[in-house]
Amino acid sequence: MPPTVKKKEVRKFLNQKIAQLNDIIADIDSLLTKLEDDFFRVSIFGSARIKAHTKNYQEAYDLAFQLAMRGVDIVTGGGPGLMDAANKGAKEGGQHSRSIGLPIVLPFESDANQHLDVKREHRRFSSRLDEFMRISHAVVVTPGGIGTILEFFYTWQLLQVAHITPRPIILLGGEKMWPEFIAWLRKWPLKMGLMAEEDFKHIAFCKTIQDVIALLEPEIKRFNDTRALREKESKNI
Repeated sequence: MPPTVKKKEVRKFLNQKIAQLNDIIADIDSLLTKLEDDFFRVSIFGSARIKAHTKNYQEAYDLAFQLAMRGVDIVTGGGPGLMDAANKGAKEGGQHSRSIGLPIVLPFESDANQHLDVKREHRRFSSRLDEFMRISHAVVVTPGGIGTILEFFYTWQLLQVAHITPRPIILLGGEKMWPEFIAWLRKWPLKMGLMAEEDFKHIAFCKTIQDVIALLEPEIKRFNDTRALREKESKNI
């Protein structure tokens, strides 16, 4: 049998196995999502480069602290910068919430920050992004670069195509960064017909952490009420 024929057979076999693996991963992801639905969780995305004692660092800390006081788990990438701020705020903000980190193995970044109750390390950005989506009920995007914008767009796209349950995407801080960024999207992709006006309904701007809290409190209450009802019904079975 010619080598080219063998290669075709091997490729066909591997493609079938990859398709099967993708189906298995999707099923596992769906099951894990149901198991992770015990506590309201907010993923806070932000730059690893922003230092402590800055306005943005304090803002991320204060937000996580306030949410933790309300029993909300905080999820970050588990690294330095604004991730460190959010995990520290979560750790110090409440006894009934958890500080969760999803660090990724990188050659130029140190180990996870020291403020984590739960640490789940990833080797690939794709699996990390999927876990963010699986375990969070809201997303707050603070100032950041390529990684933060990737996380923002990934969440936004999955909402656009209804691949995840509806959740708030809140843009916080950065002075004019987020308003001007969204203005650019409206000026170019939207104007060119590459996006729809309804896509923007998933996004909310907040100038202060008080605005974020006010927006999320009804979501938190709705989640807790639903969980309490579910627990009551399970006891009556």
